[in-house]
Parts: sequence; C-alpha cells; structure tokens
Amino acid sequence: MQVAPDDAELIAASLAERISALIFLDRTPEQVTELLVEEIADWAAGRGWRVYRRAASVLPLPPPYAHRHSFLDVACARPDGPPLAIEIDRSNRRRSVEKLLAEAEAGRIPIWVRWGLRGFDPPPPPIQMLTCPVTSRPGPDPKTPLHSRLPVTERPAPPHTAADLRVDEQTDLFTGPG
Repeated sequence: MQVAPDDAELIAASLAERISALIFLDRTPEQVTELLVEEIADWAAGRGWRVYRRAASVLPLPPPYAHRHSFLDVACARPDGPPLAIEIDRSNRRRSVEKLLAEAEAGRIPIWVRWGLRGFDPPPPPIQMLTCPVTSRPGPDPKTPLHSRLPVTERPAPPHTAADLRVDEQTDLFTGPG
C-alpha cells in the first residue's frame, strides 16, 4: 500500500499533540518509555485502530539471531490506511532508523518518538520524528536518573521599572549624586 506523505504528516501531528499533553514526575527511563507506549496505545485505540505492543518488525535481528525479528514498541492496524510502525527511544539508535526504514519499505508509516532534552538529528525520510522534551536529575541510585515532564506554563513578562536607570558622570552608584 502506498503511503501519502500528507497522511503520514497528519497522523504524526495528531500524535505529537497527544504526547505534548503528557505530564509525569520522577520516572525511570523504563517507566517513561512505558508511559509513552500507553499514551500512544490510548491515542490509537481512541481512533478505533487495533494496537499491538512489542509487535514483530519486518527487520530480522543481526547474526547470530537472524532467524528472529526485531520488535516495534507499538504497531497500529488501521482499516482506512496503511499500518503505523512506532519506535520510542531516548538515545540515537542506528538500529531504530534501520528498522523504521524497513517498515516504510513494507508500506507502513514509520514514526520515531524521541524523548529527552538532547538536540535530535532528523531521521531520513519517510520517517516522521516526534520529540518529547523530558528533564532528568540524579535519582537515589546514581546509575538510574529520574525523568520528569511538567506542564508548560505561559507567564507574562515581569513589569519593568519606570525609573531612569541611565548612569551619568555625576552619579556614583554607591554613594548617590555628587
């Protein structure tokens, strides 16, 4: 099945909007990924699509496991269009790009959900990349950071003073004029 570029972009935009509302506090990397999987699954199920967690990918594993296949974090079957193949990562995994390109070649819409605060390099087309900014801090176990995504608050600029703050030659900043 041929994928229309605007279909992929519309789906990615809808999913990005849904993910942008996700809020959590002090989660491990595994918990963040699981929260994203559940949010994506709820989004897809709400559209009437079948959702598969840890779905088999068309890309086989490298040797010596070439007789097995990789897994996608989420796959969605749609009655009105090509399926979705969704990967979720916080790191830049070359394997994820290879897997999503193989899924695209098989006629699926490839979506890469990246989370964290790093600048993410865009993947090659036709992969749609969504980013989910997440902050991190050291956790009780130094090997496992804790991650949070807090609501964005729009605040007005603070009021500014109306006083003349220009310094002239006759004003000493510490003792005043003269």
